[in-house]
Amino acid sequence: MINKKKVIVVGAGVAGLASAIRLQHAGYQVELFEKEAIPGGKMHKIEKDGYKFDLGPSIVMMPELYQEIFELAGRNPDDYIPMEKLNPMYSVFFGSKAEDTYEISSDLVDLMKTLEDISDKDAEGFLKYLQKIYERFIVAKNHFIQRPFRHASDFYNPFMIRQALKLKTFDNADHFIGKYVKNERLKQMISFQTLYIGVSPYNGPSLYTIIPMIELLYGVWFIKGGMYTMAQSMERLFMELGGMVHYNASVQEIIIENQQALGIKVDDKEIHSDYVLCNADFPYAMKNLVKDTKSKGKYTDKKIDSMKYSCSCFIMYLGMDRKYESLKTIHNFVFSEGLEMNLNDIFDGRLLDDPSFYVYLGSKMDPSLAPEGKDGIYILVPVSDLSTSEYEWNDETISHYRSKVFEALKKIEGLENIENEIVSESYMTPPDFESKFNAYNGACFGLRPNLAQSNHLRPQSKAKKCENLYFTGSSTHPGAGVPIVLLSAKIATEELILDDRGSKQAVHAGNN
Repeated sequence: MINKKKVIVVGAGVAGLASAIRLQHAGYQVELFEKEAIPGGKMHKIEKDGYKFDLGPSIVMMPELYQEIFELAGRNPDDYIPMEKLNPMYSVFFGSKAEDTYEISSDLVDLMKTLEDISDKDAEGFLKYLQKIYERFIVAKNHFIQRPFRHASDFYNPFMIRQALKLKTFDNADHFIGKYVKNERLKQMISFQTLYIGVSPYNGPSLYTIIPMIELLYGVWFIKGGMYTMAQSMERLFMELGGMVHYNASVQEIIIENQQALGIKVDDKEIHSDYVLCNADFPYAMKNLVKDTKSKGKYTDKKIDSMKYSCSCFIMYLGMDRKYESLKTIHNFVFSEGLEMNLNDIFDGRLLDDPSFYVYLGSKMDPSLAPEGKDGIYILVPVSDLSTSEYEWNDETISHYRSKVFEALKKIEGLENIENEIVSESYMTPPDFESKFNAYNGACFGLRPNLAQSNHLRPQSKAKKCENLYFTGSSTHPGAGVPIVLLSAKIATEELILDDRGSKQAVHAGNN
């Protein structure tokens, strides 16, 4: 019997689970340690009074990346994560009148009709935007988001510099779209998706307008049972492959000697392994789990605190005493009048007086998520992270956001009486994201993906100053969002296998 090498994975978030599956499948003995009682990290669930909610992520894009992890292990993804394509994908509300509401289809014919109703000129501009961003998407896909930057020379070489220039990253998303699309509403409909990764379209790199392009060209999907099905199914697959999971196991420290990771400390007990792959949020891990100063490298406590963080979220989970047929789609975006000011306020730390927000009704697609004849409503308001925020989170703050949300919702047809139809209510605030998931500064999407914190300038999967230690998750390269952290797991495991077995097997294990 070959003595398998042991890998400890810290954290059962999406990237931790995907990494554990990849490594177990590649022949390692993998043990996963998770502080919560269930898998998924922020892909968690909330169950209350017969209503079931996804805690965090709710929109499925790039389904092939979700499916890939099951296909890798020779499984049929439909047996684990049955999916359905949504059409229309979502509705956008700019006001209370019928003409202020748009249903956005991923069918190009229907989408063009919607755009032409706004203006022919903007419909033409939209097609130009699609062509330009698609060119950049191919460059990003082939040369940046699927590869590591282990050494400076992996980025700073003539070929990569030429590719980087093609990405034209110095423009912001709003300005880039504005070159092709003049209608303010249409521009907002295309640019707001940068918030999916916690960055504003008004100061986030224009490259992130790839996100709406992916949505519009490839569609949005729904997993039966909601997003938590993905977390549960990855856990199931990992255990089928022979992996072991320890829940309610809060890792205190990554054991390091002579700048080499030797295992972890949990409940004051040392557990040794050949490799450690850490899915705890990178800034949190560097500050709290990596205690050896030399192994931190440049990521000192001071450096971690000086870095820029993505926005956070205030989420309301409402059990309602009826169904909402007037809302046609499960994903809905409600825009405030002054979206630009609203987003600037988020990143400047101000309390929002007229927030834009997202409304998700999973029970519309899957009635088992709520008691019979009723809907559960999930409402997400992007807010400042804790390092930026000029206000405290307390009952008064919750009450402020709650009343602003209902003020806006009551203007939408069919929701006039929404506040009186609530039978169950719970929340997640930025301090909750910090305490429950060790999201540093309560930033739901980790480090902000600005230019100074992207690609080779973002924390990489292989620790620079410590052997046998690897990182994965939203604060590492290539960034945040479920499909992208699934890629981060692929990169991290390929880096580990590369160091352990040499190049040929690493590539093979990553692709078979």
